[in-house]
Amino acid sequence: MLKVVSTDQVRLGMFIQELKGAWMDHPFWKKAFKLEDLADLKKLQASVIKEVVIDIAKGLDVAEMVVVDAPPLEVPEVAVPKDVAPTTIATPKLARVTAEVERQQARKVISASKKAVVTMFNEARMGKAVNAEAAKQVVDDIAASVARNEGALISLLRLKNKDDYTYMHSVAVCAMMIALAKELALTEDEAKVAGMAGLLHDLGKAAIPNDVLNKPGALTDDEFTLVKLHPERGHALLLKAEIAEEAVLDVCIHHHEKINGTGYPHKLKGDEISLFAKMGAVCDVYDAITSNRPYKDGWEPGVSLQRMAQWAGHFDDVVFKAFVKSMGIYPIGSMVKLKSGRLAVVTDQSPKSLLTPIVKIFFSTKAKSRIPIEMLDLSKPSAQDTIVGHEDPILWGVHDIDKIWSL
Repeated sequence: MLKVVSTDQVRLGMFIQELKGAWMDHPFWKKAFKLEDLADLKKLQASVIKEVVIDIAKGLDVAEMVVVDAPPLEVPEVAVPKDVAPTTIATPKLARVTAEVERQQARKVISASKKAVVTMFNEARMGKAVNAEAAKQVVDDIAASVARNEGALISLLRLKNKDDYTYMHSVAVCAMMIALAKELALTEDEAKVAGMAGLLHDLGKAAIPNDVLNKPGALTDDEFTLVKLHPERGHALLLKAEIAEEAVLDVCIHHHEKINGTGYPHKLKGDEISLFAKMGAVCDVYDAITSNRPYKDGWEPGVSLQRMAQWAGHFDDVVFKAFVKSMGIYPIGSMVKLKSGRLAVVTDQSPKSLLTPIVKIFFSTKAKSRIPIEMLDLSKPSAQDTIVGHEDPILWGVHDIDKIWSL
């Protein structure tokens, strides 16, 4: 027998048949399950879901439980991330600007950040310690850009040059870690720590020969073994620089761990992996697969998220879902097909809904040709069009998609 109850009434031992609400608001990927883990209960009651459907034939009923006076459950801020709707970091809020406006400032931030990271890597190669103050300034500048518009700088960083990948990847992961921390409702200080962890997570690659890092073909077994040493070598470099923040050290050495225990270097699994390392794993992979590399071209952003969602056992479910929210279901730069049969590229997110971004229409699938560019805010009632799905630009012969949205 099915029964609708409020999340306040949910207790361990109940069988959750359905969570009421949009799928992106759910704290779990699984649709039906018996609630037996206290951490899962905390995630549910901390989420925006107000009601669930329980099956009393498979688990406890509300009437079966003894109600006692007890203090409310306390949800740790970091150990158990809150899966909630987008939340602002507790800091004086900068006015949000459009992606088009922020891109002008973001380009300056990217240029300055690249110089700082190149210097950082070169000094590490020469055995010098990391300049912590310079790194902190980079994180502060990136955090300010993300606060003004969460997607402008991140989307531009995807357009990095193949030769600059190692350096700009660090900048991109820094920005995504800050945006993800904001989505997980972490504090301002925690967001800055996450950003620093992202900026320094790949420092160990300074100890790997460039001809291996930038090799255009497949790595040999020996070369791959060498590359896999970069987390431990980076950890050693950070200790030498007297970087004492535990989360920064942890992300550096554990950002290649996987939830199912098949990652490296320590084959950690599940809750053995810290929240910050789980965040680092998602951000690191997303930037890697969406960027043009010496040996392959990057995947389209929206398609990348879809593929990552299918990699069972790779990422933490709650962290990955929060990452999707922070990037947008249709990230900037994604090509989408509209109900009208037109193709468009996402240029900005709408504050109203993840499903109704601002797009630039440029192609008719009916005529199979380019059409005059039209900007459309899908969140407005006057839009009279909706997204029906992601599209691969290559399949339509579109080879300048990045030029279309970024100009």
